[in-house]
Amino acid sequence: MFQRHLETLPREIIEKVQLERLKRTIRRIKERNRIYWEKIGKVVPEDVKSLDDLKRLPFLTKDDLRKGYPFGFACGEQKDFVRFHMSSGTTGTPVVNPYTSADVDQWGEIMARCLAAAGLTFSDVLQITPSFGLFNGGFGFHYGAEKIGCFVVPIGPGRTLLQLKFFKDFNTTALAGIASYPLRIIEVAKEEGFDFSETSLKVGIFGAEVWSEEMRRYIEKEMGIEAFDIIGMTETGGVGLGIECNYHNGIHVWEDHYIVEIIDPETGYVLPDGEEGEMVVTTLTREGLPLIRYRTRDITRIVSRERCECGRTHLKVARIKGRTDDMLKVKGVCFYPRQVEEIVMKYPEILPDYQIIIGKVEGKDTIKLIIESEKQDEYLKERIEEEIYSTLGLHIKVTLKKKGEIPRAPGKAVRVKKEI
Repeated sequence: MFQRHLETLPREIIEKVQLERLKRTIRRIKERNRIYWEKIGKVVPEDVKSLDDLKRLPFLTKDDLRKGYPFGFACGEQKDFVRFHMSSGTTGTPVVNPYTSADVDQWGEIMARCLAAAGLTFSDVLQITPSFGLFNGGFGFHYGAEKIGCFVVPIGPGRTLLQLKFFKDFNTTALAGIASYPLRIIEVAKEEGFDFSETSLKVGIFGAEVWSEEMRRYIEKEMGIEAFDIIGMTETGGVGLGIECNYHNGIHVWEDHYIVEIIDPETGYVLPDGEEGEMVVTTLTREGLPLIRYRTRDITRIVSRERCECGRTHLKVARIKGRTDDMLKVKGVCFYPRQVEEIVMKYPEILPDYQIIIGKVEGKDTIKLIIESEKQDEYLKERIEEEIYSTLGLHIKVTLKKKGEIPRAPGKAVRVKKEI
C-alpha cells in the first residue's frame, strides 16, 4: 500500500473524516462561488449534522457544468489555478476542470494508491499510453508514478511499433492505457511476430472505457499480464477515483477523498448496497472544482463496505456495467454493449473487435452485429445468434468479418454505430 494507515482506516473514522471534509467543501463553495452555493440550496456547513444529510442536497449534472463553461462552477479565480483539464467528450460544450496546486498533489496521492494497489513499487517501469494534453489520463499516471518512484516511459498514445520496441528496450513492467488499446497492441504484435514472453511486462492498468471480464481474460492471456480496472473522470479530478486490488472482487474508492452514492437513475432515490444504479460522486478534497452529488451516469453497485482481503477498508463498487446514456433500446429490449461483448468474447475463434449497427427500415428497428473472426463458420455465427437471443431476448443478425475489416478508431473503440 502507498498509505497503509489511511487505506485501512476503521469505518467509523472514514465516516468522521468524510463529514468534516464535506462541511469544509460546502464552506469553500459558499465563500468562493455564490452562484454555485445558490445551486446547492444555500446550505451551510452547520446544517450538515450527518452524512445522511447529503441526500437533501440537489444533484449536479454534466449539463450544469457545460452551461458554466469555462469557470462558472470554479471555486476561485483563474489566477488561483495552475492548469486545467477538459472532458474528452466528442459532442457538446466541454467540461473544464481547473486545478489548484493542492489539486495536483491530491491527484498524485490517489494515483499513487492506485498504482500500489496494482502491485507497482519504485522498482517498476511504467509505460504510459494515454495522452498528455487536455485529456487528463497521461498526467495522472505520471504523477502517481513519481510519488512511488517508478521509472516512467511517457510515450503517449499510438505509435504501436514503438510501444513494442520500448517494452524491450526499457524493460517495461507495467502498461497504462485506455481499455481498448491493448487490443491494438496485441494485433500489431501478432503481425510483427512479437513475443510478450520475452518482455518484463507483468501488469496492465486500463480504464476510460467499459470492458468485460471476457476482454480482461483475453488481454491477460495474450500479453501474459495481470490486468486491473481503474476508474475516474475529468469532473472528479481525473483518473484515480478507484481501482481493483489484486483480489479483483470490486473497485476500491478512496473514501477519504470521495463520497459515493448509488441512485435510481429515474427517481433519484439512494439505493441500498448491492442494488444496481447510477453512481453519484461528491468530492471532499478538490479545490478548483468541488462536486456536490455529481451524477456520473456510470452504472454500478456497492459490493462491500467491509474490510477487503487485501486489508483495505474503503468501499468497493462493481466494475462499471455501462452508462445511462449507453443503454440501447431496440425492439423494446434494453441492453448495454458490454453484455454483447461478454457473449462474443467467450468464443476463442472471435477476435476482440466488433460493432453493433443500429438502424431503421420502414420505421422498424434493425440491429446487426459485425464481428471479426479467425474462421468464417456458419455454425459459429448461428451459435452466437442463439446465445444472444437466449441471454438478451433479442434477435441480432451476426456477420463474421476477416481480421482488419472493421475500421480501427484512433482513440476509444467505436462499439456502436447508428445508421439513419
